[in-house]
Amino acid sequence: MPKVQVHLWSALRRHTDGKDVVEVEASTTGEMLRALEQAYPGLAAPIEAGVSVAIDGRIYATSLTEPVAPEQEIYLMQRLKGG
Repeated sequence: MPKVQVHLWSALRRHTDGKDVVEVEASTTGEMLRALEQAYPGLAAPIEAGVSVAIDGRIYATSLTEPVAPEQEIYLMQRLKGG
């Protein structure tokens, strides 16, 4: 399985020893989120609360099957809520 780099927003860095970019093995957004929770248990609560994933500038709020690849720019983002 390929390794992808995931950029984190600043509040999450306390769960990753201050790292703003982490690397996990994943080929889909769902695998990536599970791998993040497994590698960094402190990320589980924020991920469960709801996150979006930006891949090369396109934001995915609900897709867990979107492919991810090492050459892509991937950001974990707070899900925007409102109404």
